[in-house]
Amino acid sequence: MIPKVFREVIDLGDGRTISLETGKLAKQAHGSVVVQMGKAMLLCTVVSNYKQSPVDFLPLTVDYREKFAAAGRYPGGFFKREARPSDGEVLTMRLVDRVLRPLFPKDYHSEVQVMIQLMSHDEDVMPDALAGLAASAAIQLSDFPFECPISEARVARINGEFVINPNRAQLAESDIDMMIGASADSVMMVEGEMDEISEEEMADAIKFAHEAIKIQCAAQVRLAEAFGKKETREYEGEREDEELAVKINDFCYDKCYAIAKKGTSKVERTTAFSEVKEALKATFTEEELAEYGDLVGKYFNKSQKSAVRELTLAEGLRLDGRKTDEIRPIWCEVDYLPSVHGSSIFTRGETQALATVTLGTSRDANKIDMPSYEGEENFYLHYNFPPFCTGEARPLRGTSRREVGHGNLAQRGLKGMIPADCPYTVRVVSEVLESNGSSSMATVCAGTMALMDAGVQMIRPVSGIAMGLISDGDRYAVLSDILGDEDHLGDMDFKVTGTSEGITACQMDIKVKGLGYEILVNALKQARDGRLHILEKLTDTIAGANVEVKEHAPKMINRRIPNDMIGAFIGPGGKHIQELQKETGTTIVITEDPVTEEGIIEILGTDPEGIEKVITRIESMLFKPVVGSAYEVKVIKMLDFGAVVEYAEAPGNEVLLHVSELAWERTENVTDVVNMGDVFDVKYFGLDPRTRKEKVSRKALLPKPEGYVARPPRDDKRSSGSRDNRSRDTRGRDDRKPREPREPKKED
Repeated sequence: MIPKVFREVIDLGDGRTISLETGKLAKQAHGSVVVQMGKAMLLCTVVSNYKQSPVDFLPLTVDYREKFAAAGRYPGGFFKREARPSDGEVLTMRLVDRVLRPLFPKDYHSEVQVMIQLMSHDEDVMPDALAGLAASAAIQLSDFPFECPISEARVARINGEFVINPNRAQLAESDIDMMIGASADSVMMVEGEMDEISEEEMADAIKFAHEAIKIQCAAQVRLAEAFGKKETREYEGEREDEELAVKINDFCYDKCYAIAKKGTSKVERTTAFSEVKEALKATFTEEELAEYGDLVGKYFNKSQKSAVRELTLAEGLRLDGRKTDEIRPIWCEVDYLPSVHGSSIFTRGETQALATVTLGTSRDANKIDMPSYEGEENFYLHYNFPPFCTGEARPLRGTSRREVGHGNLAQRGLKGMIPADCPYTVRVVSEVLESNGSSSMATVCAGTMALMDAGVQMIRPVSGIAMGLISDGDRYAVLSDILGDEDHLGDMDFKVTGTSEGITACQMDIKVKGLGYEILVNALKQARDGRLHILEKLTDTIAGANVEVKEHAPKMINRRIPNDMIGAFIGPGGKHIQELQKETGTTIVITEDPVTEEGIIEILGTDPEGIEKVITRIESMLFKPVVGSAYEVKVIKMLDFGAVVEYAEAPGNEVLLHVSELAWERTENVTDVVNMGDVFDVKYFGLDPRTRKEKVSRKALLPKPEGYVARPPRDDKRSSGSRDNRSRDTRGRDDRKPREPREPKKED
């Protein structure tokens, strides 16, 4: 018997709907919901342990997976099973995690697991836009201590009109691709890419998405009420001691305020704060520390944070002595690495990124193979954050989710400025060598310079900046170019990339409720001033892209050939193209244009002569002689019945010069007229209607000898007495005489 199912429908206002359903699947989970839009269906389950974990943070795991069966496909590769998550899945996990995590109580440390899986795929639905809604709806059906429902929505702008949760085809036409996460009251997360839009346009897009999210949050409340809202579970919160908190604050606050006001370096500040903490511990006995040690550390951090925030709000000063809108000192360098195709160093304060660029063919494109999307990236960026960049030694366990997310943000900031006609596949790698605040934005700046150093003709250079916000409700301060410590103690962390014309990408995490759009726009405008200041430093280092790629970097030339010539160019089993690559020292890749169905030949090599040889071979294939025109040819092969010649302007393009077309006089031996290597002119007659082969003639360009008499054309109609009946067809003729019947044999 099918259990009772509870369902809520969200109307998107344009004929599309999203449904929330519970009661049928995964009933042993603490909360489960199926979200459906079109044919796309996501199952989300949530479970949380009842016992608190012995950690001082929320052990939340968000897992998003797209099952290949959902799209009727097999996983790629030898191992036919979904294994580690793709970068696309990791990015979706991060989007959901960043909105959910702040809404759990700070003292809730029970392990929470949110699992979202795509069970059915619809090509007209992008499932990542539904993941946040699914996670929140499942939590609303549980007994977790969770502040309020949230949702996420993608917003696009097509022909000036905003669209919620567009499909991939619509997104391709849009100049905005933003994901917004919010509750009914507050925007909490923004991430996306744009085509150089203004700060006001970005705020308008956020407002539009927030209105749609309010409707989705209301639907979750209705579903939970219909299902039966559970009582919030009780849990053992963190121990508190107000008297101890006051004592520690009285001891530490002024000291921390004084240290923060000195404007020292990261190492000096860390040492000074540690000394205050040690002095604080010295005021307690060993027994007191054994009992209250965790609270001492907790209240010290709280007092330190409060002192630093007050310094900024009251005096407009920051930990390193800067004013709120001041950018740290910057120095840059390009062409640092001699063997790579492009390189740069970007250093801003105590953050440093070394970027490299590698140029390749379409064969080097980044293949994306997900159930919801298959494609290629001809521009991609990888970001590495080794432990030494923060002066730490910790285990290396592969690429972290943070590295995937930061690299993706930098990639989105830059990719819109790579011209559509760039012939290369471009890979940028950022090695973060020092980090104290926004290494992802340092990656954008270093990436811009490395691309220009490599000779990639960017539309416009891009810079990036990380901003912060500190607010106590009545006062607020927007911080430009934040430090790592300011990221931790602030109320908003947002990163913005852009050109001189507008914003290209952003990432925001907003920790305060009800942030006004006026404050948001002001913060974005202050970020613009900072971006332009940084952009000036970049262009002072390298004013524009190098006209040519480096001498040791591969040169890329593209040529097109008709579809029916691709096979001839490749040769049987790839013989011709392999020989040509070996002979010229080039890499040749052939793809087919899906629109025109022409063959696109990519020629990559460091030797200009080798590239020129390939181009010559292609032009020879494309050479089409004009009927009636004369062309210079060279004899390359001798035959009994003629000579094979090639056109001087198209080496490799051969044609047979028949013995009968060598001279007006009868020619017994070909060598009587021409020999190997001879160069002369011939006239082109097009296809011979009799042989259906191309015909050229040498004699047609020579004067006729005096008294020359042309041989009469051969008569194909044979005489009746001829024995050669091969050309005659007597089948079905009416004038044939009937056979005389044979006389019967005489009997013996």
